[in-house]
Amino acid sequence: MEKRFTYDDYQETSKWLLCQTKHRPQVAIICGSGLGNLANKLTETQSFDYSKIPNFPQSTVPGHAGRLVFGFLNGKACVVMQGRFHMYEGYSIWKVTFPVRVFYLMGVDTLVVTNAAGGLNPEFEVGDIMLIRDHINLPGFSGVNPLMGPNDERFGLRFPAMSNAYDRDMRQKAHSAWKQMGEQRELKEGTYVMLAGPSFETVAECWLLQKLGADAVGMSTVPEVIVARHCGLRVFGFSLITNKVVLDYETKEKANHEEVLEAGRQAAEKLEQFVSVLMASIPPPAKACELE
Repeated sequence: MEKRFTYDDYQETSKWLLCQTKHRPQVAIICGSGLGNLANKLTETQSFDYSKIPNFPQSTVPGHAGRLVFGFLNGKACVVMQGRFHMYEGYSIWKVTFPVRVFYLMGVDTLVVTNAAGGLNPEFEVGDIMLIRDHINLPGFSGVNPLMGPNDERFGLRFPAMSNAYDRDMRQKAHSAWKQMGEQRELKEGTYVMLAGPSFETVAECWLLQKLGADAVGMSTVPEVIVARHCGLRVFGFSLITNKVVLDYETKEKANHEEVLEAGRQAAEKLEQFVSVLMASIPPPAKACELE
């Protein structure tokens, strides 16, 4: 069985990064497929290839650059993951979520997750942005959860609540910011369901996921959110709808990763601008509040 990370492993990586950069991020942003250009909006940047960072896995998926970028986004100190890790790459659930605990030890208090997702909700169109209200951890139904095994109280409680996983205040601020941006299309809000992948969903699976109440489907995000909430981080996130799922046996359409990346390229700029605007709505760090 693969060796799990220890508290010392997480500390080693966080200390290495803190020694290598003067940046002290408050916000960590994980970029989904084709959404890594958000890092280009940062100022005063410093970047590290994943291959240079102790204990860090490597991203192997097209559309994931494999780089950690520090800087400021709309005045907020951030660290951006240009590329995440997935179970379908062969990584254990502990490797998929490894960076989140590293960020926590670095002093991050907010995690922003983005992903490219298939639209299950019939009202969704390609290019829509869905604010994630809740998730369904389908791999968790079969025992795949990043918190399985011994619990380290230095990170969080044995049994963390997930009913409030996505911060309500930030969701409300997101709707206000969207209106201020003057976007004609409505900001969607809904439930994201995670499948392990890498195969896309069958028609029957899509019908099942709709009946479960899911609005968008993807192969990521949920493990990182569970670990972040275990650590007490504030979490909010978005799905960029890059394709509509296939619900008809007669259609010749089929999902493919190239389609996902192309749709991402066309709509990503809007999501990047949106995330940047939202940085101003994130409360200052607790320590900063104490000093005021």
